[in-house]
Amino acid sequence: MLNENLGKLIENYDNRYRLVTDIAKCARKVSQKAEDDGEILIEKPVSIAINKLASEKNL
Repeated sequence: MLNENLGKLIENYDNRYRLVTDIAKCARKVSQKAEDDGEILIEKPVSIAINKLASEKNL
């Protein structure tokens, strides 16, 4: 299932490679923080990262 925020992010990034690397970096941080806190994630880290980046870009 395609995340609706992903489509909005693609429109605002001029370079898709940069978008993918930003999402991957953010997802790693989300995953590491959850592991350090002993938290179990219901949603996948990539989905959380996409939503987080979209909210930071005010989409």
